[in-house]
Amino acid sequence: MMNIKATIYFFAVPLFFCILLLSCESARYDDALSPEKALESFTIAAGFTIETFASEPYIIDPVDMVFDESGNIYLIEMGDYPYKPELGEGKGKIKLLKDVDGDGKIDSVVVFAEGIQDATSLLPWDGGVIVTSAPDILYLKDTDGDGIADEREVLFTGFFENNSEAQITSLRYGVDNWIYANNNGQIGAVKFNRLQDAPAVSVGGGDFRFRLDKNLFEAESGAGQFGLAVDDWGNRFFTQNTLHIQTAPIPRRYLHRHGYLPSYSSVSNIYAHDLRVYQISEPPYWRVARSTRRQQQYDEAGLDRTEHIEGHFTGASGGTLYAADLFPESFYGNVFTAEVACNLIHRDVIVPIDEGPFFSARRDSSELEREFLASKDTWFRPVNFSVGPDGALYIIDMYRQHIETPVSIPDDLKTEMDFLYGNQYGRVYKVYPEDKTPPALASPNLRDVPTAELVDLLTRNDQWWRIQAQRLIVERQDKSIIPALEEMVHQHSDPRTRLHALYSLEGLDALTGSIVEKALDDQDAQVRRHAIVLSERYPENVRLLATKVDDPASQTAFQATLSIGQFSDEVAVAVLAKVVQQHGGDDWFRKAVLSSEAGSSVALLEMLSKARFFDQSGNDKISFLTDFAYVIGARGKLNEIQSLVRVLTKANNEDSEKLQLAYLAGLAKGVGKATFSGDQKQQMITLLEAQKKTSADVEKAVDGVVSALSQDNG
Repeated sequence: MMNIKATIYFFAVPLFFCILLLSCESARYDDALSPEKALESFTIAAGFTIETFASEPYIIDPVDMVFDESGNIYLIEMGDYPYKPELGEGKGKIKLLKDVDGDGKIDSVVVFAEGIQDATSLLPWDGGVIVTSAPDILYLKDTDGDGIADEREVLFTGFFENNSEAQITSLRYGVDNWIYANNNGQIGAVKFNRLQDAPAVSVGGGDFRFRLDKNLFEAESGAGQFGLAVDDWGNRFFTQNTLHIQTAPIPRRYLHRHGYLPSYSSVSNIYAHDLRVYQISEPPYWRVARSTRRQQQYDEAGLDRTEHIEGHFTGASGGTLYAADLFPESFYGNVFTAEVACNLIHRDVIVPIDEGPFFSARRDSSELEREFLASKDTWFRPVNFSVGPDGALYIIDMYRQHIETPVSIPDDLKTEMDFLYGNQYGRVYKVYPEDKTPPALASPNLRDVPTAELVDLLTRNDQWWRIQAQRLIVERQDKSIIPALEEMVHQHSDPRTRLHALYSLEGLDALTGSIVEKALDDQDAQVRRHAIVLSERYPENVRLLATKVDDPASQTAFQATLSIGQFSDEVAVAVLAKVVQQHGGDDWFRKAVLSSEAGSSVALLEMLSKARFFDQSGNDKISFLTDFAYVIGARGKLNEIQSLVRVLTKANNEDSEKLQLAYLAGLAKGVGKATFSGDQKQQMITLLEAQKKTSADVEKAVDGVVSALSQDNG
């Protein structure tokens, strides 16, 4: 039996280390601030005010918050972060927030669901909520009105689950009736449990999208981490730690029409400035130590690389679109992104441009050397945002001493770090213009309004109202509103409303080729772009669709290029040949053409030859030929390779040798991906050997193709 002295020692030693740890934490860091004191640490853009909307003890560790169509406020708590809980022992909760006394602040909560593992985002659907909870996407619903979920369904399963900063998250309902989610490009074989016989979908290298009304699901282009802004026109802008705003101009369904492209990347950083942020808080000691070490390693290795200690994007999070009219008009369509490591909130103005990727994100002129909001409080951890039906911007603050994942910090620096320290805190702040009265919490009660009134809501300026109305129209499937929607598509003055009406008809299975045909000539370029997408369903519209590659709006012409590639007839080939002649030197247009069967066909090559495309000088021919030859080589069809060589030997201009080198370079890389019989290899070698007489450079290039053919690719 343990004696009293031993017992005292047994308990005293751990207590000593706990006191020591807390002492070190206090010595290394400032203490946590109360919500009232935290407000004093903020600097915010002129003309705005910020106030506490919710805080501990009502909420802790918040990471997402949404308003449903009835005005219910759902908030996710991620109490396990940054650790992975044991199965069934998750601390994650979803709470319904209540303002009982009507003062605009949360003073009561109901636990809607608990014990949820790695829940990170949620979206209202069919009276409940869809929740990302890696490796699953769940559906939770309260069916008896007590505020507690009593229905739980695993919709999808199979997502990556080993890093809480890079898992399925950021659910958004798009104007096209698809629900989008970030997957950070993580591998996964995703099953849809409502379709047990459907094959799993591989999501590696992309993001994810699905439709519950149509039982559809698929991988999507992108590499979003935590944060997804979807604008009025369905353009997605996603967040990644260091590249805080990116987009993916080519949807995955086009990129993977065949498996032979030299590159499947469709992600572009659109930020027009350097990655500096204007931080007013002090960096923690461990970051100073880690960055100093890394810089020394880079210098010793002779690398031209700078490790920034502070003032640069390293922990971007929660990119969210502001699309309401409470803020000044210039803020409509802006994207707000948090920087959790630097304790600030950054704002980007999204500007359309005439070339791919068709958007540029830029600082507003009033914030060239400052941020929309910054804090001196190093505990301020803005991870996400929500825009409510009131038009206010809600900032979700996890409020922790440490927000980083332990795997990114050296072991010796972690000895004095408690990554759960402060997990009894959590705040949500409300931001609104200071010249406006504090907006009251809206109670839309849209679930109870007649469907005809939902149609009227498609005319609202605030995106929240329009999206909720469209979603409810799709959920209800009330066909009586079809005439009103058809009239709205053709006659309403607001192009956003026309687009919502168009997709509301689509969601009701009431779309027709004639409706889409009229929309192809809409006065607004974005409506035309979506009509082009929808025209893929109506072959009778293909000739009108073909004319849209000449649309004056570059993004719309680009979509026409993608969409015409869904067809394989002579019209498609001719149109894509025309696009090559106009845009062959543009990386995005070139990939759009080559991603299709028609755009990578020998027929297209021959049509270009007849148009004497290769008899003209220009680097656009070089770029196109290299990529085209790669596709031909990777596809591995001898007759296509023979046609390629035959056509290109006819070209006769001062760049003839450059053209030879271009297609031989692409061919060498392409054939290395294909499998050929011995006889096929010999025929190709004989064909190519005849090219050597041109020059020593061509001879070397031919040898490169022959060497690639000699590899065993079977």
